[in-house]
Amino acid sequence: MGNSGTFKRSLLFSALSYLGFETYQVISQAVLVHAAAKVFEIEEVLEQADYLYESGETEKLYQLLTQYKESEDAELLWRLARASRDVAQLSGTSEEEKKFLVYEALEYAKRALEKNESSCAAHKWYAICIGDVGDYEGIKAKIANAYIIKEHFEKAIELNPKDATSIHLMGIWCYTVAEMPWYQRRIAKVLFATPPGSTYEEALGYFHRAEQVDPNFYSKNLLLLGKTYLKLHNKKLAAFWLTKAKDYPAHTEEDKQIQTEAAQLLRGFSDKN
Repeated sequence: MGNSGTFKRSLLFSALSYLGFETYQVISQAVLVHAAAKVFEIEEVLEQADYLYESGETEKLYQLLTQYKESEDAELLWRLARASRDVAQLSGTSEEEKKFLVYEALEYAKRALEKNESSCAAHKWYAICIGDVGDYEGIKAKIANAYIIKEHFEKAIELNPKDATSIHLMGIWCYTVAEMPWYQRRIAKVLFATPPGSTYEEALGYFHRAEQVDPNFYSKNLLLLGKTYLKLHNKKLAAFWLTKAKDYPAHTEEDKQIQTEAAQLLRGFSDKN
């Protein structure tokens, strides 16, 4: 009888163990299915987001991505940072809304970087958003941020040497620092032992490098090649690149503005001649 009781308890324990294992398997499979569904959902959202971005549907893109603002996905978060920034730059956005969106964009970019430090896009958009915030925080903060911006653009280029946009943005950084007004240079020297420095020649190198990686990828790169050659007093090459900027097909509002600026600069040549 004792042996019979032991056998029954053993059988019951085995049955419970089996049921426990089966339950564990069911739960594990459910978790895997849920995770796979979540990944599929994110991929689907990213696909929709990229379509809306290419279509110039700025507000629709922002509305789509803000539904997922609590996401932990770096790819989604940097796109949300970009979308927030794009809405901020719309002509119909009030100054109060613009400021909110600029800081919101920085927060999303920061989270994207925290989730994936190996993301070229996360570094790039973090640097861009820090630059935007500087417009609200004064000269001291703007100069201090210049170091951080440069660091993240350089990291973006290191992670993806074929990303023409990151290279172009590094060129803008050099161009902006090279043309820094004297009073800002004086403030920088007072505040920092080594103030940010660059030259038009360095900017030119980045603009040309971006063009080599992806020819005619961006009208502003063509414009800045022309403007940088103007700074270096090379009117022949300035005219060449400004003409390319003027003739660039206008797909966006920015393209139209660049066409206008390039045409005005070229007319300046004609007037002086």
